Amino acid sequence: MTAYDAGLLILRLVLGLTLAAHGVNKFFGGGRIPGTARWFESIGMKPGRFHATVAASTETAAGLGLAAGLLTPIPAAGFVSLMLVAAWTVHRPNGFFIVKEGWEYNLVLAVSAVVVATLGAGKFSLDRVIFGKNWFDGWAGLLISLGLGLAGAIGQLLIFYRPPVKQTG
Repeated sequence: MTAYDAGLLILRLVLGLTLAAHGVNKFFGGGRIPGTARWFESIGMKPGRFHATVAASTETAAGLGLAAGLLTPIPAAGFVSLMLVAAWTVHRPNGFFIVKEGWEYNLVLAVSAVVVATLGAGKFSLDRVIFGKNWFDGWAGLLISLGLGLAGAIGQLLIFYRPPVKQTG
């Protein structure tokens, strides 16, 4: 084992399991899907139940996929899409810093996933087990993760996002 492969494994596990935990929490924590659906509706992502289910499923699948190093650029694209939509719909008005509910956390998760897709999942990954090598790493990994992620986020925002109208006093 090289330090490079150990570092990639640690990064994949932390990123992936963190995002997967968010998805599982939407399914089984607090308000579950109905509560998450109400929240999505309140921020302008309609229909709320659809978006709650898609977000929970994508967070879980992309997180576990990145953690396992399976078709790595595709789950990394999920990170990009999820984090861009979250940053745009929820965190953008709050500025950069997470301590003020800003988009800092979203940026770190998305960019870290793109970096993993660019470097490849490494020796200890399902990509290596299945394909004998990293699956579409390098420039291809970067372009797939970033391109699919941006397309997914922009498409979702254009089709579904209808920000609530602020009531004036």
